Amino acid sequence: MAPGFSQEDSDLIAKLHTLNPKLARSSLYNAPADPSIQVRSWKMNEFKYYDIPSPFPTLARGLFSREIQEDEEGQAGEGDEGAKKKGKKHQIVIRGYDKFFNIGEVPWTTWASLESHTAPPYTLSLKSNGCIIFFAALTPTKLLVTSKHSLGPVEAAQVSHAQAGEGWLRKYLEKLGKKEEDLAAILWDKNWTAIAELCDDSFEEHVLGYPPEKTGLHLHGLNVRTKDFITMPHEVVDAFADDWGFIKTPTITLNSINEVKEFTTVCAETGEWNGEQVEGFVVRTHVTEPPTSGQNKGEASGNGEESEGCSTPTDSNNRSPYKPGSSFFFKVKFDEPYMMYRDWREVTKMLLSSKNGLDANNLPKSKMKRPETKLYVQWVIREIKRDPTAFENYTKGKGIIGTRERYLEWMKSDKGEEELKELEKEEEDGAASGSGSKAFEKTIIVPIAIPGSGKTAVSVALAHLFGFAHTQSDDIHVKKAGPAFIKNVKALLEKNDVVIADKNNHLVQHRQALRELAQKYRAPVRLLALNWSIDKPPAMVHRICSDRVLDRADNHQTLRADSSAARSHEEVIWMFINSAEELASKEVDEIVEMDIDDDLEQAVKRAVDGCVRVIGVPRPSDEKFAEALEVVKKYEPAVKKPDDPKTKKGQAEPRYFGLLPEVDLVEILDERLMQDDVDKDIRDFWVALKADDRITKRPHVTIVHRNGKEKEHELWERCTNLHSMPVTPPTFKGTLGKVVCNLRVMALTVENLEVADPGEGASQEGPDFVSKLPHAVRERLHITVGTKSPDIQGVEAMGMVLLLREKGQVENTKVVELSDISVKGRVKGLNS
Repeated sequence: MAPGFSQEDSDLIAKLHTLNPKLARSSLYNAPADPSIQVRSWKMNEFKYYDIPSPFPTLARGLFSREIQEDEEGQAGEGDEGAKKKGKKHQIVIRGYDKFFNIGEVPWTTWASLESHTAPPYTLSLKSNGCIIFFAALTPTKLLVTSKHSLGPVEAAQVSHAQAGEGWLRKYLEKLGKKEEDLAAILWDKNWTAIAELCDDSFEEHVLGYPPEKTGLHLHGLNVRTKDFITMPHEVVDAFADDWGFIKTPTITLNSINEVKEFTTVCAETGEWNGEQVEGFVVRTHVTEPPTSGQNKGEASGNGEESEGCSTPTDSNNRSPYKPGSSFFFKVKFDEPYMMYRDWREVTKMLLSSKNGLDANNLPKSKMKRPETKLYVQWVIREIKRDPTAFENYTKGKGIIGTRERYLEWMKSDKGEEELKELEKEEEDGAASGSGSKAFEKTIIVPIAIPGSGKTAVSVALAHLFGFAHTQSDDIHVKKAGPAFIKNVKALLEKNDVVIADKNNHLVQHRQALRELAQKYRAPVRLLALNWSIDKPPAMVHRICSDRVLDRADNHQTLRADSSAARSHEEVIWMFINSAEELASKEVDEIVEMDIDDDLEQAVKRAVDGCVRVIGVPRPSDEKFAEALEVVKKYEPAVKKPDDPKTKKGQAEPRYFGLLPEVDLVEILDERLMQDDVDKDIRDFWVALKADDRITKRPHVTIVHRNGKEKEHELWERCTNLHSMPVTPPTFKGTLGKVVCNLRVMALTVENLEVADPGEGASQEGPDFVSKLPHAVRERLHITVGTKSPDIQGVEAMGMVLLLREKGQVENTKVVELSDISVKGRVKGLNS
């Protein structure tokens, strides 16, 4: 047999060929080193790696194969003309790592599960911040170099990832005085795929920057080209890097899961290891024998076949999906300093795009939590004024790392350290005094929220715990409710030191009215904001708040849950989401950042901590705190406005039903469309959509439109039932597959719709809906990202997507592949 061929490997690739294209698809390439050889790249549906049991015969991520043939003697080869053939066989030519997951991302990567089914040693390797490159022997004398899913040139990219990786590889060979066939011979003989990370900021910027001495290919793996995941120990990898000129990936070996947890926890506190900023670690270990109790390999896998290569994990035992003794990877990824770096990027874009000039007071409070960020804003404003040309391409994703590195370097200077200390001292002095630099006699607590956030529940709890005065705008039922509310707040200030101004206060004008009251009052008055920021995907915010309104039923003065198809309370919440204006620094004196995800206890605790810190009230006892929560649960408003029969009668039925995906389009598409391998026309179109504010405010996937109600009556009825359920309805999940753009409209295709959460007491509604969804409907599922101008209808996106799915390729329509990003959402009736 030729090296790299086995019947088991061939059978694996044959099985991939039989899978539904929505699970796995392949692309055929001519190998650059020998165009007579065709290589097939396999790409799995990224979202399906999480499924239990796995729908794939392998968990490999990065897999390339080629067809070979066997002659009568069973010798694998290209096949001489005239020789009798036994049929096509498949050879694995590139074999990446198996898909590995972060802590807690899947059942078998919880700390407890890892402790039970893995064993030492645990080798932690630095998680490089670049793009993955594979190289292996195509023949005994020729190399194959690929990126994760492609090789050779890529349309619209001056240099593809694979080409950039190959360029670096040839630099190393030339420097060592070695030839391609020398490396090919070693890799052919060992049957290895070498795996490296390309870290080159001149080619592509990522989160972390790399100095010249660390720019290039960081070698971190040598895998056997076979069905099972077999990877070489780091000593072998490091020796190979030394022999062939690659940059070695730093590692550390630990002897228990507890040591891994402790070590990574310490590193996470600073985001550094050995003085170097790190994104996280990949932990390399192996599966124990036996891994856990439960179903073993060879038992029925549920489809009448023996489990192929992977055991079948279950939620009850959190099994590893690997045979005992297998190589096994997981990762520990850090949130910081990346969240901080992202804040720096976003505030810089806001300053550059602001129509109000370079004013830090106009920046959202939610992004100004850290002293380092406040100092960054001061620094970057000076830099923009000093050299505006250095920021010309910043909003297009260029110069972000360079700007950040200049700031980090400046922070190390005497001037930077001095300014940071001054800023931190100001914050400490303000916290110690509980009121910043100004002496306040009274405080107005200003909730900033949308309906369903929990502002009244928190306000009731604070009033009970501290005796604060509490007035609600919802109790006022007069024509000019705004002035009446301010009048109530002022009256309460006369007899109380702290007044809770319980109103949504989501508009600048509402907060300005309270600011004017404070400024005109005879004694100094502090404004303390409880800020429920809505900087999450709109559909997520809507779901959370709508569920709370549904749960409280009619226990509110005006906004009550509505079980009709029109669901008026949901439209009200959308109105608030769309009109809310984010809080700026200059509007209040102090702020407590709330979280819309928090439950009642967590939210009250946040608010209590803020009041203790800012106002200086004594912290309540645990008993008093528990008592306050009970008071909130039993709370009923003193005044309830009767329902207006005319309003109920006048509610229009939805114009269409759609799935509302909880997705941040700007974040996803900025990440993908600003890369160098993307067609310049698409990048420019995306930049224009953002600049012209043409991105859809409420991303949705239309299921059925009122115009098609008669033709698709049953589908309309099923959507109506899902939307108007009196309990928590099902949540669905799908995959974003492609960006499609014809330079008039941009859309995202949506694939693989299925149930994510059956909802409360409705276990069959979701599965029934998915199983009965017509094929024609599935084919048209998409999100319209935006249109070039107002006169272009969004419905054009559906026609574009349908044509692409029918023909596979459409003239003047450009396509960008996404990494199968998963989204979830619910079916809702919508009118706009």
